[in-house]
Amino acid sequence: MDYLSLCPLVALLLCVVILALRKIFKTVIQDHEKSTADIPPGSHGFPVIGETLQFMLSVNSGKGFYEFVRSRRIRYGSCFRTSLFGETHVFLSTTESARAVLNNESGMFTKRYMKSIASLVGDRSLLCASQHHHKILRSRFINLFSKKSTALMVRHFDELVVDALSGWEHRGTVVLLTDLLQITFKAMCKMLISLENEEELGSLQRDVGFVCEAMLAFPLNLPWTRFHKGIMARGRVMEVLEKIIRERRNETSSHNNNNEDFLQQLLAVDNDSSASSSDNSTKLTDSEIKDNILTMIIAGQDTTASALTWMVKYLGENQKVLDILIEEQTQIAKQASDKPFLELDDLTQMTYASKMVKESLRMASVVPWFPRLVLQDCEMEGGSKSKQFLSIWYGRKNMSWT
Repeated sequence: MDYLSLCPLVALLLCVVILALRKIFKTVIQDHEKSTADIPPGSHGFPVIGETLQFMLSVNSGKGFYEFVRSRRIRYGSCFRTSLFGETHVFLSTTESARAVLNNESGMFTKRYMKSIASLVGDRSLLCASQHHHKILRSRFINLFSKKSTALMVRHFDELVVDALSGWEHRGTVVLLTDLLQITFKAMCKMLISLENEEELGSLQRDVGFVCEAMLAFPLNLPWTRFHKGIMARGRVMEVLEKIIRERRNETSSHNNNNEDFLQQLLAVDNDSSASSSDNSTKLTDSEIKDNILTMIIAGQDTTASALTWMVKYLGENQKVLDILIEEQTQIAKQASDKPFLELDDLTQMTYASKMVKESLRMASVVPWFPRLVLQDCEMEGGSKSKQFLSIWYGRKNMSWT
């Protein structure tokens, strides 16, 4: 066969292939542009890890991850996307978007945190539970915060604050957040598990601290990493809680239990032989109890201490507000002079203090990161959010005292 006679045919085939590939690439590009036309602006960073390294650098800097968000808001606007820990995240920062996501009237969002957090607080925690499981847990916990338990909490917290203030008088410098973390940790442990032994509290607080540090660490489980230290610390916390639960059950069986804390109320409900079959079907396992006690210690300690620290900062910057607050508290102190500590009823008289607390919380954003998984395609702030995106809200507004 004359191979030269095949050259035109080969050339023709090459042209067909090139034209076909060109058509395919053009179609793919058009489809991609169409599919991303309404997706929020942003960057996915490096393959696989995305912008996780930049995020972690911000978290560990003096400015925190606020700087990560701020720089991208300047570049992309109030709504932008990024990739963290292997997942796409969309950050929203307007009040309207935050209200729509958190109220979730449309049912398009559900709560979800990073998988690494479940390894630290437990997959039975309220933070990581499925929507159905979350409702069950919430229904079991909400009834435990009765007026009586809240009143005991107010008294105990006041005792801790008074004791701390008496010690501050003889100290040259007070690192407020550090001391407040001590106070709030003791308060949470007293309310939840009646733990007051100083040595046991110190050991438990160190381990809870390791867990907290690991929650925003790179999820690499190697011996020298913060994440690994957090996993190990969680194991020790679980052992402590397991021991306390075991001791409580032994005390209950011997009718030698006088505790009035969160754990005891949970165990009392689960041990109630008169409970209906529907109640029995939703009894909490030990894993659920332990995971959620750890979750509440972390949540109650960090958020309360952070909020109090911000309040002191804002009061120091607003002398007029501080003067009005002092006047209100002085009047309440005169009326309650015969009481050794504050009572729940005293809080209802603190109308101005209540406004100050709410305004400080609005300004400080002590929990600035609210992850929600988008369950169906939706549109917010002019951009579509597909089901793969994790919607996160962050925001802070100017201060306004009233």
